[in-house]
Amino acid sequence: MALGKLLVIGAGPVGLAMANALKEHGLAYDHVDANDGLGGNWHSGVYESVHIVSSKTSTAFRGYPMPGHYPDFPSAAQMRAYLQGYAHDKDLVGNIEYQKKVESARPQPDNTWRVTFEDGEKRAYKGVVVCNGHHWDRRMPCFEGTFDGDFIHSKDYQTPEQLRDKRVLVIGAGNSGCDVASEAARVGTSCDLSLRSGYWFMPKTAFGRALTDIPIWNLPIPLQRLILKMLIRIFIGDYRKYGLKKPIHKIFDRHPTFGTDLLGYLRQGRIKTRSEIARLDGDKVHFTDGSTGSYDLIVAATGFNYSFPFLPKSMIKVKNDVVQIYGGAFPEDVKNLYIVGASQPRGGFGHILTPAANLYAQLIKLQDEIDQPVGAVLKWINKKIPESQFLDPGQTLRQLFIGRKMLWYVKLQAKRMARKQLRNYPKARKSVKDKNHPQLAA
Repeated sequence: MALGKLLVIGAGPVGLAMANALKEHGLAYDHVDANDGLGGNWHSGVYESVHIVSSKTSTAFRGYPMPGHYPDFPSAAQMRAYLQGYAHDKDLVGNIEYQKKVESARPQPDNTWRVTFEDGEKRAYKGVVVCNGHHWDRRMPCFEGTFDGDFIHSKDYQTPEQLRDKRVLVIGAGNSGCDVASEAARVGTSCDLSLRSGYWFMPKTAFGRALTDIPIWNLPIPLQRLILKMLIRIFIGDYRKYGLKKPIHKIFDRHPTFGTDLLGYLRQGRIKTRSEIARLDGDKVHFTDGSTGSYDLIVAATGFNYSFPFLPKSMIKVKNDVVQIYGGAFPEDVKNLYIVGASQPRGGFGHILTPAANLYAQLIKLQDEIDQPVGAVLKWINKKIPESQFLDPGQTLRQLFIGRKMLWYVKLQAKRMARKQLRNYPKARKSVKDKNHPQLAA
């Protein structure tokens, strides 16, 4: 029994930041992770050759910089070491239970939570803080026909040996897709890249600095877009010269791709662009422009779904890849459930995650003082849910600053909301009575 505690699910960067914030605010918690070590996706979910695309400065937790000897874009091994150092120095390690997978978490009538683990153990908690990440539930494309070779998701790519001496087709040009395609260009027999539409490719550096360190991210978004277009024109040029389609969406409407290795291989002819896949036929792939190609391996860099398999089905809704929660973490109609890390900050998690976790811990603490779910109160104050999963760093930091100053206002609005519900209660009760017993209403 742990009724006075919260349960933090996941020990990746988000879970570690939340655990530290809860600890600092005196909130008791247990911490579990399904892996055999901390780090989340960095522990066991990335290929060994990967490097972060945001800089070490913009990715580091606020107040806990990465070591000075780290390069601008640290490797997976360096990220693991950094996260382990953070957890150790913040005294979080001893509270993490590894290989402790949550099978189900169910709300109880008294607003507590019953949690069942894969090993059969059951526990009761005051609340659940979900930090299970979103780079694990593979989104696989479906095509007409069958393919005789290997068909994997980019999540299943681990080492260049999987690509060596193979004819490779990569679907999608996000950061992972470009990494896999570039590696295939180096060690594979050939590499083609199937694209449904255009992408915004950004240089990782500009004027000798990491792009995410250039001081433009606090500017209005239209001005950010204008500056980035100028940088693209200077450092990259017209995408069509590389055989790529011109993007028809605005910068930031979808996650941009950082890095220009792929562009170099396109100019060298070691990567060839293809249109969208029409159908599969043995080792052949037919494309929508009428062309065909033969391949040994298809890698789908097609992203991930947001999913929470341990929660009741449809409890947390996802619309257009945006988790339907308020204030970035709070469901509307569920008490003591917090979904943290369902959005992706542009330019690294560090600057945003630490203050966000601090604010969320304060709102979790506030939940004990109000009757309604925090999410319901936040909806009462502002009904808007972001239209995109991607967060603008400057705008988000301003919102977090205002949020910390307005906790009293959230509490006040919860009281007003309760009074209105109380006033409407007799009307609602009469409406239900009349609906169930129409003869009494006559």
